[in-house]
Amino acid sequence: MLCRKFLAPALLLIVAAGLATSSARADNSAVELRFEGHRFLPANLTVPAGEAFTIKVVNASNETIEFESFRLNREKAVQPGEAVVVRLPALSAGSYDFRDDFHQDVPQGSIVAK
Repeated sequence: MLCRKFLAPALLLIVAAGLATSSARADNSAVELRFEGHRFLPANLTVPAGEAFTIKVVNASNETIEFESFRLNREKAVQPGEAVVVRLPALSAGSYDFRDDFHQDVPQGSIVAK
């Protein structure tokens, strides 16, 4: 009986530690996408298919931009000198375009899930 008293809390601590580790790992794996020189860098991102991921969009320009993707159903305005985080679910293999909706002359980019 005494063993069960200590076993349950010990298992909870182990599970909690595992969850904290996986969350930290997910935060550290963000892909950075910069906007500077009137374009996105890199213009093409490759990510593993079937895995959720995060993009950190950094606006290194002096004007407000908008990261937008109709296929991914995402749209975020980014002020000059600031960054936003875009969390995306696991994607099926394929190509997903994005653009700066505020500046139509900026070349489109793409996220390729392989």
